[in-house]
Amino acid sequence: LVCFSVRNRLREIVGASTNWSDHKQAMAERVSLSSMLAKSQQELPVKTMKDSYLEVHLPLGSEPQLREKYLTFHNTVRFGRILEDLDSLAVLISYSHTYNPELKRSPLSIVTALVDKIDMRQHNIYPNCDIKFTGHVTWVGKTSIEAKMHMSQFQNGAYSSVLDATFVMVARDPENKRAAFVNPLKPDGPEEEKIFQEGEANKSRRVELSTASLLKVAPTNEEREIVHSLFLNTLDPKTVSFRSRVLPPNSEWMEDAKMKGLEICHPQERNIFNRIFGGFLMRKAYELGWANACSFGGRRPNLVAVDDILFQRPVDIGSLLLLSSQVCYTEGNYIQVRVHSEVFNPLTRQHNTTNVFHFTFSSDHEVPNIVPQTYGESMLYLDGKRHFNQTVHNDIKVCVCL
Repeated sequence: LVCFSVRNRLREIVGASTNWSDHKQAMAERVSLSSMLAKSQQELPVKTMKDSYLEVHLPLGSEPQLREKYLTFHNTVRFGRILEDLDSLAVLISYSHTYNPELKRSPLSIVTALVDKIDMRQHNIYPNCDIKFTGHVTWVGKTSIEAKMHMSQFQNGAYSSVLDATFVMVARDPENKRAAFVNPLKPDGPEEEKIFQEGEANKSRRVELSTASLLKVAPTNEEREIVHSLFLNTLDPKTVSFRSRVLPPNSEWMEDAKMKGLEICHPQERNIFNRIFGGFLMRKAYELGWANACSFGGRRPNLVAVDDILFQRPVDIGSLLLLSSQVCYTEGNYIQVRVHSEVFNPLTRQHNTTNVFHFTFSSDHEVPNIVPQTYGESMLYLDGKRHFNQTVHNDIKVCVCL
């Protein structure tokens, strides 16, 4: 399978129209597929990991006309485009797992719920060498699917590892309103059993992190000590006042380490269900986060990891998408960036969060310390530190240029 044919294959699976003018009719026709949904998971045949295995090629080396879409000014590959390809592939892998040869079209609407983790294994992605993606389903719940993907690049006569990615997908009914059951997964052999258990552990970890979220519970004692120490370091010794704050040497206030962007969501960026394509949202968030890290560090940063991208609600065509990037934690030459996206309805004046993105970058020199001033900023700082510790301290990783 060639990379640019993935989305065409997805359109065939769900019966989506390639023309925006036909989208309402195509979506109306999908409503009739609801009768084909399983009433329970037990009704569905058990699948194996091999059933969903896919290999997809991105021929950047052998097809130069494709290269420009992926090319940066610095002659590297645009990582935002890779995020788009990973998102499409994760959806196709999930549809391969739920494939029913007796049905012409799938009644399921499979969408991205979470990008659990993307770990970089190589410094550079070259724009003149072919890329290969492989992946398969590694764990399933009743209505959710975990898909793992590996990306490698052909160089010096062999493929070398570039990244590993874990996505969590959810299955919905044809109208994308209710959860729908997916085929159970049966590991075949000890190696697949180990992979499946890792998926179980990932699920438990996500539940644990959600329970301990700073939006729900107070910081730990150790974290409270960190916040108080940051506060004490900013007090003005001349005034001995709680209100008088001074910026420590080699530091920047968190308030001054922001960057914002706006996207008008046009039909061109729609997915097969005529909402805005999740890969497009990831690309725009990544590029804003990269620019924020570049501005903060004063040099082109390298991506180390993508962590815990949560898709809270879909983005409709025509929406005004507001993106806010914030450097929320620094350590040595590392920069932790959080990008928050929300849709704004100009008629109702309402803002609704759609996504939260977490990116870890590195610079080739030490960066300034980021310093919070308010309690809210302190919580952002602690949340950034938690994400940084998960991605960098747990594993030694390499990084990739924009």
